[in-house]
Amino acid sequence: MKTLIVGGTGLISTAITRFMSERGDDVTVYNRGVTRSDIPGDARIITGNRRDFATFEQRMQEAGHFDCVIDMVCFEPVEAASLIRAVEGRTGHLIFCSTVDVYTKPAARYPIREDEPRRPDPDFPYAYNKAVCENLLLEAEARGAFPLTIIRPAYTYGEGRGLLHSFRGRTTVLDRVRKGLPIVVHGDGQSLWASCHRDDVARAFVSAASNSVARGEQYHVTGEEWMTWNQYFAGIAEAMGVPTPELVHIPTDLLTRALPEQAHWCLVNFQYDNIFDNAAAHADLGFRYTIPWVEGARRVIEWLDVHGGIEPYDADPLMDRIIAAWGRASAGMVDDLADLREEV
Repeated sequence: MKTLIVGGTGLISTAITRFMSERGDDVTVYNRGVTRSDIPGDARIITGNRRDFATFEQRMQEAGHFDCVIDMVCFEPVEAASLIRAVEGRTGHLIFCSTVDVYTKPAARYPIREDEPRRPDPDFPYAYNKAVCENLLLEAEARGAFPLTIIRPAYTYGEGRGLLHSFRGRTTVLDRVRKGLPIVVHGDGQSLWASCHRDDVARAFVSAASNSVARGEQYHVTGEEWMTWNQYFAGIAEAMGVPTPELVHIPTDLLTRALPEQAHWCLVNFQYDNIFDNAAAHADLGFRYTIPWVEGARRVIEWLDVHGGIEPYDADPLMDRIIAAWGRASAGMVDDLADLREEV
């Protein structure tokens, strides 16, 4: 099968490229050429920035027809419009990597199914733009531009990137866990979360690309250990072989008032339950959740250790400053209400 992957070297797409190459597909990747080491030697590379729309569309025309195109890096409506122009009439199947964040939050029921309303908050641009991209692609499919499959991963992790936390990115949090230092957790840490290793997610994309049943369908490919955030951090500690550190719980609305940029994802995403029904992907794509959270986290931590990817905790003072401020605020509240305790 002749397949084009727009991206090809990101977290999920690296595994997709590898798995497709291993099964003998004729794989072409279109990307900026910044990362090449993880591309299999038999994969063809077209170098370009897909944000240069005229060049992207011209090169897609020159590349000819593909049995399947998988777009892993379309995040904005202008990119979706360009993708439509680039591949309409030139592919037998388009697979779009979307996100479970397109759904209205909080959901009306759990686990969330693919037919739930897709009206994300406009103040959550990542989710809102992905939903608009989906709508543009669905409209193009309806007029016969191409058969479309939409795949919606949730939080996907793997070797090559750090592990998520309440402020999303820096690996200083892993050093804090390893050293037994307290870490901040939004809210009471009881909202539900699911994590899936990139290899399990990637296999679903590969299966969809060779599966006529998937055309015209939408799928979740998400983790199936429904953990609270407290359990999530306990799993990281277990993967490191250390006790769970103190989890400092701070109300989400307070965090986002104090740090609107750093805590934005807590407000628009993390405070809600994020659990999803994978039944359709199980049935049609053979999707299976095979890598448990603790084992997957251990793999990532080992990779980061080998590559010097865990930053020292003091490289980022954010958590220490938050914890100190919360301690002062909490002590002040206790003092201010002392007279009420005495009355009781």
